[in-house]
Amino acid sequence: MWNQINRIKLRAVWSWEGFVHVYRTEGSLSQWLVANAVFGVLAFVLPLTGAERAIVLMGGIFVLGVECMNTAVERVVDDISTDKRDLAKQAKDAASAAVALSGIAVGVAWVCILWSVWGKIA
Repeated sequence: MWNQINRIKLRAVWSWEGFVHVYRTEGSLSQWLVANAVFGVLAFVLPLTGAERAIVLMGGIFVLGVECMNTAVERVVDDISTDKRDLAKQAKDAASAAVALSGIAVGVAWVCILWSVWGKIA
């Protein structure tokens, strides 16, 4: 049992190290963190249901995860070679698109939820 607990601890440490690396090297993660802070406050100030609140909070955290994956793709591509290559550009662009699409998805969720809230109070 102690072995399993130690493995969980190591995974948490490695995950935290990865997050700190992305935070220190990618300015876009800081921007997403600010957006999450603002929208996190809104999620608790607005009259949302528990499910609505969960969706928008989870979505914001999901975007942070996708941003971390984008950084991972960039690091692996750059580790292989820093030469300009079409496939390397395509991989980086696809990872960037994943971040953009996840952000758009969360934005769409917010619009739908705010539309619903506005209909209840108007």
